[in-house]
Amino acid sequence: MSKFESQAIPALGKGRRKSLSLDQSSLVTFTPLFENSSIPLLCTPNVPGVGLAQWAGENRELLQEKLDRHATLLFRGFAVQDINEFNQCVDAISGGALEYLFRASPRTQITKKLNVYSSTDYPAAEKIFPHNEHSYSPVFPLHLYFYCDVPSTTGGETPFGDTRHLLARIDPQVREEFQRKRVLYVRNYGDGMGLPWQTVFQTDNHAEVEAYCAKIGVTPEWKSGNRLRTRQQGPAMVRHPRTGESVWFNHATFFNALTLPESIRDSLLAEFAPEDLPQNTFFGDGSPIPDDYITHLQQLYREVMVEFPWEKGDVVMLDNILTLHARNEYSGPRKILTAMAVPLKSTDVAIG
Repeated sequence: MSKFESQAIPALGKGRRKSLSLDQSSLVTFTPLFENSSIPLLCTPNVPGVGLAQWAGENRELLQEKLDRHATLLFRGFAVQDINEFNQCVDAISGGALEYLFRASPRTQITKKLNVYSSTDYPAAEKIFPHNEHSYSPVFPLHLYFYCDVPSTTGGETPFGDTRHLLARIDPQVREEFQRKRVLYVRNYGDGMGLPWQTVFQTDNHAEVEAYCAKIGVTPEWKSGNRLRTRQQGPAMVRHPRTGESVWFNHATFFNALTLPESIRDSLLAEFAPEDLPQNTFFGDGSPIPDDYITHLQQLYREVMVEFPWEKGDVVMLDNILTLHARNEYSGPRKILTAMAVPLKSTDVAIG
């Protein structure tokens, strides 16, 4: 599919390691990468020459069972050689990659023929805070993939965290207020910071932007100077469409001004009101989210993350509702690619 449109969910057929099981054909072993964490589950071939795309396509139900439990799968040792083989894996498991629409970070489409992108184009010295991909959007991917083409010289890990563990740690008062009030996302484009709306919506046509916003439940507001503001509400929690679990799933912390680096935040707030920042979050009724709520959540997000060095040819598949991801700073060349699959509407899974 080329657009974020809702579709049926496909039936997918740093510590000491501890072996769990061997698949029915004895071709692949599943092993927790870390003894004290359920994620990621390491999947390695037992014999040379096992093609990941073909094997995964023939074992979709097995992979779905592992994904429901472990949330993040790390395929290592399958010798996935290039972007085309990576894309074949996405096709085989999830039925094809999605176009990256309603963007929030700068990315490069690797080739116009495939919906595979650079994981992010932020400077190497910057960390990226933990988040669920597109959890701010009325339409988001259930599956998210990463592929390591070139590991960095130092750093550059992609930490992962289980949102079920995150939810269990959130103060009940904070959780209840977010669930009751929901989250308001306010984004401004064309003010010299953040992405221009032409990049976010992949068009320079006002009518096309308005049609897309109407389709997914976003309110656009055109400002002077060909600038744009959008607003939309979203849930703080969703119910997983397969497991039925209640899961913390939102961008309230990631988009909040308090999560910006202090120097950038102070500079922006000296020039812009909170509702005029490139992106910011509020409770659904428009009231501010208390700073102590955000700092509480920031700490918990960081506490549940685990990380490991990338190896060339690694493929990671994650359940985007159950898994947070981030990025560490790095040095040297680094080429981590990403693809999204299986679109869901937040209205179909929202709690509250």
